[in-house]
Amino acid sequence: MANQPQLSATAIINPQYCATHPIDLIITKEWTGRDNFTVTDTNNNVIFKVKSPLVTMVTPRQHRLLYDANRNPVVHLRRSLLAADDKWKAYRGESEAPQDLIFTRERSSFMQLRTKLNVVLANNTTQVCDFTVRGNFFQNSWKVYIGNSDNLVAKIKKELGTMFITEKFMVTVSPNIDYAFIVALVVTLG
Repeated sequence: MANQPQLSATAIINPQYCATHPIDLIITKEWTGRDNFTVTDTNNNVIFKVKSPLVTMVTPRQHRLLYDANRNPVVHLRRSLLAADDKWKAYRGESEAPQDLIFTRERSSFMQLRTKLNVVLANNTTQVCDFTVRGNFFQNSWKVYIGNSDNLVAKIKKELGTMFITEKFMVTVSPNIDYAFIVALVVTLG
């Protein structure tokens, strides 16, 4: 991501997750009847954990909880009941209250040859997307941009793990971008 203009800190979840240098993260998804993720840095230090309760007839809506390394809840991600629209909402902590909404992530259109997801922050009254996730399904890679611009803020590459039980997402986050926000986006892809 060289030659990118320096951005002022873009704290979406919390300023503590904005670094002045690029951040490389490894997000490992383990499927054991539920989708659980472990987020580590390149030194194998755990940064976040994501837990997914088992989806049942009683709790048909998929949701995931992002915790920091100290097991404090950071973000609650909830998927729409309509799986076809692939819409996720992110809330602060473990909340589902409208006043705790951080962002909404949804497909830009129903039919897509390439993935394009729009991310709208909760305080956005224009409904013009604040971030765009563009991807290539066949290459298992995505890039996150500010709005509909070419201002790249994160790169994501998915790799298959062992025996299809795990998947790894290799993520590079630009300086001054909230990496907890990027992690929340990634776990909605997997």
